[in-house]
Amino acid sequence: MISLAGRDILHAWGKFVFTGVGLGLLIGVTLTMAGVYRGMVDDAKVLLGNSGADLWVVQKDTLGPYAEPSSIYDDVYRGILGMPGVERAANVTYLTMQVRLGERDVRAMAVGIVPGGPGEPGYLVAGRQITRGHYEAVADMASGFKLGDRIQIRRNHYTVVGLTRRMVSSSGDPMVFIPLRDAQEAQFLKDNDVIVQQRRRTAANPAFNRPGVPGLLDAVIASQSNNSFVNAVLVQTKPGHSAEEVAEPIRRWKRLQVYTRVQMEEILVAKLIATSSKQIGMFLVILAIVSAAIVAFIIYTLTLGKIREIAVLKLIGTRNRTIAGMILQQALGLGFIGFVVGKISATLWAPLFPKYVLLEPGDAARGFAAVLIICALASVLAIRAALKVDPAEAIGG
Repeated sequence: MISLAGRDILHAWGKFVFTGVGLGLLIGVTLTMAGVYRGMVDDAKVLLGNSGADLWVVQKDTLGPYAEPSSIYDDVYRGILGMPGVERAANVTYLTMQVRLGERDVRAMAVGIVPGGPGEPGYLVAGRQITRGHYEAVADMASGFKLGDRIQIRRNHYTVVGLTRRMVSSSGDPMVFIPLRDAQEAQFLKDNDVIVQQRRRTAANPAFNRPGVPGLLDAVIASQSNNSFVNAVLVQTKPGHSAEEVAEPIRRWKRLQVYTRVQMEEILVAKLIATSSKQIGMFLVILAIVSAAIVAFIIYTLTLGKIREIAVLKLIGTRNRTIAGMILQQALGLGFIGFVVGKISATLWAPLFPKYVLLEPGDAARGFAAVLIICALASVLAIRAALKVDPAEAIGG
């Protein structure tokens, strides 16, 4: 039996291959978009896993330090340490900002940690952990910083003493870990003019500058210069205690909001990146429609180019099912070539993206099935045109 698809591909293999490559690049973009979403979800899970926490204690009626601003007193952790089932607790601050290295700015999340406590990087690929109370930093390799670099955060300079990997925020920004006190100062730091004006206003206020109360003004100014707030307390539970079992007494007696790992993951995935996921979903739908349109146009054009050959097949008694099957084979072959090119392209350019792109085998398998289905549906128009061909055209002028 004559293979219409095979003969046509061999006759115009260049056009068919280049069409497959063009379709493959479009499929590669589709797979990459799916990988971007997977990467966002993985970044959120990595953020929680790297914190080493079982519970997040944050300001009441807020969604926590990653989704909403949270501010609690930095002495709260002492009371939490005495709660049943609590193994360790440590303050932490998070601040997304520009970190300067020489003349270059890097968008990063500055994380204030207590050395040795929850929130500290779980592993390093080079250097050491922070051991001093000031002016040392551990940076994620995605920031481009190297050991020994002097980076600037607000007015202070820090020496990079350690490097870690895959320590990123929920938005994919690399993390830079600094001592907690430095981070508190950076987060609530006021410029010199504001400090001078605040002191002048305080001194002009008779409630704070009473002649009969020496030292009151100095005490008030000192309290205004210190920051006693953090964004969250990270808690690790003792073995044998469930997270919810430990969280409930803290909510009740400390009047703070407490989230377990499951709840925090729900916040990050279902709320923080929900809009981005919908947008990516819309792009995937649009790309699928465009891919179907391209395949339909190409297969239809190729079919119209061999109307006489199809008429001859009908004239010699070839069944419509056989003709439709050969056109379908051609469409599926085009889809197969496109998927192979797309998968290879996505694998090659994914590491070049500034954000993490996670290409999962399951997505590739579902993508391959979707491509074949789209190609099959796209061939319907060409099949209908072929089946309407009059066998008389084979002997027509």
